[in-house]
Amino acid sequence: MTAVNKKLDPGQFFLQKLSMAKALQKRTLETRARLIAAAEAVIEESGYEAMRVEEVVLRAGTAKGTFFAHFKDKDALMELIIGARLDTYLDELEAAPDPKSVEALAQALMPLCAFMTSERYVFDLILRYSGAAAIEAIGPIAVNFGRQVDLFERWGTANRFRTDIGVDLQAEGIHAFMIQAMATHFCSLHNAQSINDRLVPYLKAWLAPNS
Repeated sequence: MTAVNKKLDPGQFFLQKLSMAKALQKRTLETRARLIAAAEAVIEESGYEAMRVEEVVLRAGTAKGTFFAHFKDKDALMELIIGARLDTYLDELEAAPDPKSVEALAQALMPLCAFMTSERYVFDLILRYSGAAAIEAIGPIAVNFGRQVDLFERWGTANRFRTDIGVDLQAEGIHAFMIQAMATHFCSLHNAQSINDRLVPYLKAWLAPNS
């Protein structure tokens, strides 16, 4: 007896395909979440630079090929995780009262700076991913850097540190000097001072040159 092929109603066919797509998307998101959680666990134990893809996939219970289906390489995953950490620090800074002095401004930045300099690998990766050659390549770290400058503009508007230049230029200077102060943290010839002690004179010279 020849089997009769039953054609699905177009509406049923669409719903079936939609259901399959949703199931696949759910599995994909769950796998990605497992990989991120496994990476964060390894980082907690060993640090960012010491994290290895092999250990992440072992903990996540996935194949190495699955990892590279989600992330181009280790640094791509680190950009996501480090970017999320940077956002946490910016959330706290944005929610806090605006600093009223140069010294208070520098002190407010210290938790963020401490994280950014927690490892040379972390600092180098943040700088590498802080910009993008194309709009579609902009990632979480570059977006966070934009948030930092926006916050510094808010601080400049609230405090009116300088009136001879705009708050946008003041903000860019704050950001540049913050990066410079952190960079010297890794220089054996110039790291005797703390990041805060190096940053305050920079900011006083930039934000209050006549004081």
